[in-house]
Amino acid sequence: MLSRNYFFNNYKSKNNNLNKIKNIKIVSKNKLLINTCIKNAKSIDEGVTQTRNLVTMPSNILNPLRFVNEIKKLSKLGLKIEILDEKKLKKIGMNALLGVGQGSSNKSYVAIMKWTGGKKSSKPLSFIGKGVCFDTGGISLKPARFMEEMKYDMAGAGTVTGLMKTLAVRKAKVNAIGIVGLVENMPDGNAQKPGDVVKSYSGQTIEIFNTDAEGRLVLADLLTYTEKRFKPKFMINLATLTGAIIISLGNEYAGLFSNNDQLADRINKVGYKDNEKAWRLPLNKNFDALIDSQIADVQNINYSGGAGSITAAQFLQRFVLNKTPWAHLDIAGMAWTKKTTKTIPLGATGYGVKLLNRLVEEYYE
Repeated sequence: MLSRNYFFNNYKSKNNNLNKIKNIKIVSKNKLLINTCIKNAKSIDEGVTQTRNLVTMPSNILNPLRFVNEIKKLSKLGLKIEILDEKKLKKIGMNALLGVGQGSSNKSYVAIMKWTGGKKSSKPLSFIGKGVCFDTGGISLKPARFMEEMKYDMAGAGTVTGLMKTLAVRKAKVNAIGIVGLVENMPDGNAQKPGDVVKSYSGQTIEIFNTDAEGRLVLADLLTYTEKRFKPKFMINLATLTGAIIISLGNEYAGLFSNNDQLADRINKVGYKDNEKAWRLPLNKNFDALIDSQIADVQNINYSGGAGSITAAQFLQRFVLNKTPWAHLDIAGMAWTKKTTKTIPLGATGYGVKLLNRLVEEYYE
């Protein structure tokens, strides 16, 4: 009921919430259980609502700096917030991420959210989000039709932010890191060009074949940075990464890719419980060979062999250097809905908050 009752009309001149539920009365002999269930539902709904609000906001309002400021507000819940600005990012060598945003008048950032609810000795769980606040495609410009939807190309970062809020609100007994790369992909005179080569945080060089394959560049630096700095128990990244995943799975399943069978199996199982399903697709060295570059270590897109979602995942896997259990969720078909369902109104779905919260609750607390 809470999920279906979501409204976003912040920019309407007249406030019209006629259909919104005002009160709910529940009759039960077990008051304690009902109150516990409601409290739990509210903590999850707060995270889902946070994600939906961020994903719905237009990009002229939710630019990378505004996103950073929204994240800073979560410190009142007990999350420790750390922001890396462009000066810091240049210093440490996150050139793949910075390359995406260099054509925009808006600065790029990385935001880190830390929740410490477990033992000090316990390795953190890490969640990583693509936060492209608007994606024109850059020099590899997208078609005009439906480009307005690219305001939700930051849905991966939105989900990570909402998840971290839920973990804090319900005081989850785990250590968790949420890290998001916040950029804008624009085509000005300083923009990254097809054929450019950048050196990633990992030290690997990347040839840019298509500037619209930008999310994987953001995630590449974040994956290596997270693994090196935080040494997490696992890394799960979320991104509206490929249109190919919508062709494969429509709006029913996120694409799931992983280097670890146990982690993939757990994500798959919990996905059915909240109807936030994920379908595992293969990774293989033969797919990996399709993104070998002639002049650099790797190219950012495959033009010769299809399998667009898989080769994007293979690209990401190259930046997991120490065999940390890792899963990639391609949520391009799941972050936004053009039809109303029983529990989700039209627009931003908040996909992934319930899925990953249940994963943490059932297997890691």
